[in-house]
Amino acid sequence: MQFDYFQQLTQDLQQQGTGTPQLILDLAAYQHNLDIVQPHLSAQLKPRLVVKSLASLSLLKLASEKLNTRRFMLFHLPHIFSIHAPFPQADILLGKPMPIHAVEQFYQAAGDRQPDIQWLIDDLGRLQQYLQLAQWFNICLNVNIEIDVGLHRGGVQNPQQFRALLKLIQQHSAHLKFTGLMGYDAHVAKLPRFLKSAEKSYQQSQQSYQQYIDIIRQQFPNLWHEDLCFNGGGSPTFMQHCQQSVCNDLAFGSLLLKPGDFELASLAELQCALWIATPVLKVLRYSQLPGLEVLNHFPHKYKALFVYGGYWQADYLYPEKSKLHGLYGRSSNQEMLLVPKSCEIDRDDYVFLRPTQSEAVIPQFAQLYAYAQGKFEAWDSFRE
Repeated sequence: MQFDYFQQLTQDLQQQGTGTPQLILDLAAYQHNLDIVQPHLSAQLKPRLVVKSLASLSLLKLASEKLNTRRFMLFHLPHIFSIHAPFPQADILLGKPMPIHAVEQFYQAAGDRQPDIQWLIDDLGRLQQYLQLAQWFNICLNVNIEIDVGLHRGGVQNPQQFRALLKLIQQHSAHLKFTGLMGYDAHVAKLPRFLKSAEKSYQQSQQSYQQYIDIIRQQFPNLWHEDLCFNGGGSPTFMQHCQQSVCNDLAFGSLLLKPGDFELASLAELQCALWIATPVLKVLRYSQLPGLEVLNHFPHKYKALFVYGGYWQADYLYPEKSKLHGLYGRSSNQEMLLVPKSCEIDRDDYVFLRPTQSEAVIPQFAQLYAYAQGKFEAWDSFRE
């Protein structure tokens, strides 16, 4: 099936393509993934779309409509305005703490445009910076506290640090509004099983998260309200959160495209929906290494292709048994690829790669080509 799929895609690209590397979205696979994901969500666990992983307005609109959400997680300040215009009611949560100079520049540029933003705070020093900025601009900032639930990438690591943050927010209610917590648990799916099972790691992260929720409810009742955002997750732990979670807000994005890094047992129902297609520039009967021309006289099992571009964060998938040359080296201009001698391929045919992640690859392409029923539609990507 895959062979026929890429053969047909090659023919369609030769008739309608640009002749340059193109990022292809299989629209049917993307819609299939949305169909799989949607029933797992509930009123108690609201979806939040990760913009860096779905960095195209058309991708986000489809997901937003299907999953009935206007919640977004952003990791890059220019994306705030990209999201706020088409989604004026967007609830924006920053997925990482922003340098104070960047926040200052944002508010200088924003003017009367004031999106609903939860700024992420990871320690007391940053909260003090944000407080000073809020006092300077005479505004009230929504602040969400990053907690360490086992990933150890920063954020609050113990109740003492947490209480110090909440006390400062409580003392300056005119300029700081507490909106919730963010605890990212990517380590759950990444830890080798001999160190700790995914099940145990997830339960421990959830227990840690619950500890901070309890502190708010029991020790800071005036900061507690039912609309607090308790964000967690990520694509690797999507299914665990859907089964049982202390969170009420679940961030994900990559699983909807399922690049190679997300080939996980828990996501087996989902399909890869993203491909890089690049034309073949040259076909050589065998690879030739500079300085080692003596090897040219030996038998060769592979012929060499040079493709348009290369060095993407992606794995060569088609033609089958394609592989990089171990000695020739990588190239982002004309990358060499080895294919079996029996492979029937010529210049202007296409080679296909599966991105390992979407967030690094999508911004490298100005357009994402949605492919459905043999036709392509160009969708703009976020390139900033």
